[in-house]
Amino acid sequence: MDRFDLVIIGAGPAGEAAAYKARALGASVAIVDRDLFGGACPFFACMPSKSLLHSAAVHAAGGDYPWPKASKRRDYMTSRENRDYPDDSRHFANLEKAGAVPMRGSARLDGPGRVIVKHDEVEHALEAGAVIVAVGSTAAVPELPGLHEIPYWTNRKGTATRELPESLLILGAGPTGVELSQVYARYGVPVTLVVPSPRILPRDHERSSALIAASLKRDGVTIHTGARAVAGHAGGGSNGWHRFDLDDGTSVEGAAVLLAIGRTLPLEGLGLETVGVDVSSGKLQPDAQLRLAPGVFVAGDPAGPEMHTHVSHYEGEMTARIALGEDVTPDFSAIPRALYTDPETASVGLLLEQAKERGIDAEELTKDLASTAKGEAAEAQGHVTLVVDRGAGTLAGVFMAGPAVSEAIHEAVLAVKLQTPLTVLADTIHAFPTVARVMGLLFAEAVGRR
Repeated sequence: MDRFDLVIIGAGPAGEAAAYKARALGASVAIVDRDLFGGACPFFACMPSKSLLHSAAVHAAGGDYPWPKASKRRDYMTSRENRDYPDDSRHFANLEKAGAVPMRGSARLDGPGRVIVKHDEVEHALEAGAVIVAVGSTAAVPELPGLHEIPYWTNRKGTATRELPESLLILGAGPTGVELSQVYARYGVPVTLVVPSPRILPRDHERSSALIAASLKRDGVTIHTGARAVAGHAGGGSNGWHRFDLDDGTSVEGAAVLLAIGRTLPLEGLGLETVGVDVSSGKLQPDAQLRLAPGVFVAGDPAGPEMHTHVSHYEGEMTARIALGEDVTPDFSAIPRALYTDPETASVGLLLEQAKERGIDAEELTKDLASTAKGEAAEAQGHVTLVVDRGAGTLAGVFMAGPAVSEAIHEAVLAVKLQTPLTVLADTIHAFPTVARVMGLLFAEAVGRR
């Protein structure tokens, strides 16, 4: 039996980050994945979607970026040129160069300190000083009558297709559904976006949601809010498109159907029950150090508290450090969130309602970006909104929409993490004219109101 200081199940962003950190700390590492080393992010999620958003923005502005060129660039970025499936050999080779032992196959725990790897019907046992479970997540597929008769898309097909559909129906209006709706609409595809909540992006600030909704509508997206699909009918719409009945009595249809209603965790078959971990709820409940059981940790999407690639990277490194003996605890108090539509949105911390629910004496201050120097110079719409903890004199949250806000948010991330006094933030010089400068003006206003 081969022995390793650390065995990692899953080679996506969290698993890779854990492997590289553990090797930097001098540990022996085995990392196992049944599919793509690198995970979904570089091949079917973050990178291809951002590539397509860029191409669509250039195309919408009249630039030379037709769909074949956009598709080819996306294939290049995802190592899928002239292939049906991405090539992950670079990720595999880089792990080997770092001194890790990458293994292709499925892995499961077999009691404390023991992992079984299966490949080509052959099983191999590994002895592990510690184990990190970093298996990522998969697209949620609802139990919906008629759905399985329809060749529906998930994010994999949505970011990888080489042919534009005649029309596209998207169920779900979170980040995946919203970003891909803009991509396809800007390439002339009739897109319908369906969401059961009263607005798209229901977890973001309502100002951001309204701005993105208006932008999508200008791009030609039809948005149907407040309704949930209850049944699907393959080929039951006009032109042989697929039709879905909604619980408000209406119906929608599309030649292609994209499911973007959330993610599920692939926990079955991991053997977690052999170390006393209950997976019957479909969720995991790690402790503050992301520990599931003695010597067993979780990182990435299954760990929570939010599903982002940057959180996965952070958790991968943190679990490696903890598993190898460091006494550190992850800090999730300031998680940045970003949507890469045109315009962008970005946020950190608590909405006003969330802050009040936690007993914080909170107020909200906002500036309409269009009325500022940045908005006038860039002909840009958007907003910067602060949620202020009046008692502590600090930020509880910041929400933005507009140009490059995914970059500007990081001052707020640091301020929330460190609980930087508003007086210090107001005394900080911000370059003119930028979104950060608008935020700085709000810092000063917040201090003046105290």
